[in-house]
Amino acid sequence: MNTKGQYALMKHNILVADDDEGIRSALTMLLKSEGFVPTTVDSPESALEALRYGDFSLVLMDLNFSLDTTSGDEGLQLVASIRRVDELIPIVVMTGWGTIEVAVSTMQKGANDFIQKPWENDRLLSIINNQIALAKSQIQTQKLSEQYHLLQEEAHPHKEIVAQSPAIQRVLQTLKQVAASDVSVLLTGENGTGKSMYARYLHDLSSRHEQPMISVNMGAVTESLFESEMFGHVKGAFTDAKSTRIGRFELADQGTLFLDEIANTPYSQQGKLLRVLEESQFEKVGSSKTQTVDVRLITATNSDLNEAVEQGQFRKDLLYRINTIELEIPALRNRKEDILPLANSFLAQIAKKYSQPVKQIDKSAEPALLNYDWPGNVRELNHIMERAHILCHSETILPQDLGINVELDSFPVSAGLVDDDLRPIHEIEQDIIDKRLNYFDGEASKAAKSLGMSRSALYRRLGKSKE
Repeated sequence: MNTKGQYALMKHNILVADDDEGIRSALTMLLKSEGFVPTTVDSPESALEALRYGDFSLVLMDLNFSLDTTSGDEGLQLVASIRRVDELIPIVVMTGWGTIEVAVSTMQKGANDFIQKPWENDRLLSIINNQIALAKSQIQTQKLSEQYHLLQEEAHPHKEIVAQSPAIQRVLQTLKQVAASDVSVLLTGENGTGKSMYARYLHDLSSRHEQPMISVNMGAVTESLFESEMFGHVKGAFTDAKSTRIGRFELADQGTLFLDEIANTPYSQQGKLLRVLEESQFEKVGSSKTQTVDVRLITATNSDLNEAVEQGQFRKDLLYRINTIELEIPALRNRKEDILPLANSFLAQIAKKYSQPVKQIDKSAEPALLNYDWPGNVRELNHIMERAHILCHSETILPQDLGINVELDSFPVSAGLVDDDLRPIHEIEQDIIDKRLNYFDGEASKAAKSLGMSRSALYRRLGKSKE
């Protein structure tokens, strides 16, 4: 007899519940010979205890135990109890008192199949393999369904990355270098710079590109629902838990998990997040079963996480875990070479969206786009071009169609350089930095970001200019 198949070879754990030691021994020998890993118990109580803490692919159980050897009531109650603990685990029941009525009752309580004692080995093994395969398919279908809904919610047309500026070319080169590894990547930068797009670019370049990339906006995950959202929950775990839910980590298994706005993770939950990142293990809410997961982590933030650590708002050990590679996405004002190509790209997309001809940017409007400070970055540029497309009255977009006032609303990057060609460089730098600090009311972090440098680099330049 050779019934070994792909499911047995995967070393599935089988829970055997029977009060007859001879039955348990016979099943143990049979299951081991077929590559399964059996765990045996002799009572309903022991079976439930094992299920709460163990990870099993199937339950093979008797219907009659020592308290009642003929009615099957104990077994039927056990089936119902197992279903309260685990909705999906396959249950195969065995009894020497097999009748159609008992079989029907067993199925109604939640069993998946039924076999009489004495059993035929080939038939029993066939049932076990089939039920494990069906359960695996059911779980995969549920995961794919939830992944589909998530990806539909996040769906957007793929946008080709505009990279004419050296700043963005350096970003893409770094992403290509780290794509082949599984190291954690932290993307930083202002709002609207397109961090999620670069996360998608990294995933698409990686060896996990055929698996899903699951995105989570951590700013939208409330503290009370954090564990359910990230790790999932079992049916009945809390009042509104009407069915078992798969969490984001499990949905991203073998793929990429993108945690956007990571700085907004509730401090009380950061330790739980750290644990699953370090150990690749978690438990669903309401379950004691430990599950393993394999994800590639990408995070993003527009906040200064080092400052958040200093203020006690972010765990230092979590920061070290997520920033193996830290990459800043430059602000749009620091990649001026990309402004006009991006604007034209957006106009082409917008024209397609509205099924209208593509409008061109008039030469007179180009200086306004190039000299505007773009506090909202690429996202703001996209919105402005859509508005201009809708409101302009000609085939070309004029300065007045843009709705931006460069003189009043922006602070040009070149401020302080006019007629300064003959001054020493440190004086020019000092003047620029002073003006930026005044513009941002002395907030060094914002001034530094507007200049495309870190806060520490800003302080170093201040120190040099005063030497």
